[in-house]
Amino acid sequence: MTNSNIPSFAVGSKSFTAVAINIASKAGEWIQSKLGDFNKLQTKYSSHDLVTEVDKGAETMIRNLIQTHFPHHVVLGEEGVAPGPDASKRALEQLSAAEYLWIVDPLDGTTNFVHGFPFFSISLALAHKGEVIVGVVYNPVHNELYVAEKGKGAYLKGKRMQVSSETKLIDSLVATGFPADRAGALPVNMRGVQALAPKVRNLRVAGSAALHMAYVAAGRLSGFWEIGLNSWDMAAGALLISESGGKVTDTEGKPYSLHVRDVLATNGHIHDEIRQELSAASAIGI
Repeated sequence: MTNSNIPSFAVGSKSFTAVAINIASKAGEWIQSKLGDFNKLQTKYSSHDLVTEVDKGAETMIRNLIQTHFPHHVVLGEEGVAPGPDASKRALEQLSAAEYLWIVDPLDGTTNFVHGFPFFSISLALAHKGEVIVGVVYNPVHNELYVAEKGKGAYLKGKRMQVSSETKLIDSLVATGFPADRAGALPVNMRGVQALAPKVRNLRVAGSAALHMAYVAAGRLSGFWEIGLNSWDMAAGALLISESGGKVTDTEGKPYSLHVRDVLATNGHIHDEIRQELSAASAIGI
């Protein structure tokens, strides 16, 4: 992204977007340096929901950098919230009235990171009065930084991103996830997998919702859906997609907001068709 594309939303002379890019780059560089070199592996909500000291260290770094630049801004980070969907919902409700709220996933794809599978990301979003105005997703392994500013487009390596052009499910590559909530969200998502697998070109489950959404924005995927996500999984990705010409709603088709947990994100062309298939399979929510 060239400098001419960056400044717009700013406090004083500081561009929110430039700060977000800088923070994501620094955190990503540190996370990549720790690949294969972490000490403590713990579980959170379930045995499938992992956290390492790298997640926690990255979030501390990100929080400190944000507060250095913008001391009056509020930060909602995954590692600062108790495990489980109810705690996530409460944390967002408590902070959503903030004028400026940073929504941070310091390491989206921890399981991949733990196993050395190179598909994980840092996700940073800034919401102003509840509306996301800046979104950055960074994949440090491939040095790919996806950046969006509300009303100014979304960019990857200085080039404006555009969603894919597929108009039919059968021509579409679509992604989803296997939720950590094995009792609630996972069975619902699996019904969606079973319904959609025969109808699409193929399905991908690569393990980072934020990166899946960045891939939709970049035209590498035609769509993505998942049940039971958190605000930090998708706030940045939602802006990337909308600024690339795509569509993001909940699985019932209602407009995206920070409170959405069951998300459907597509190039726009296949949106209604996916939603109808999920609905027919009773796969739109818990």
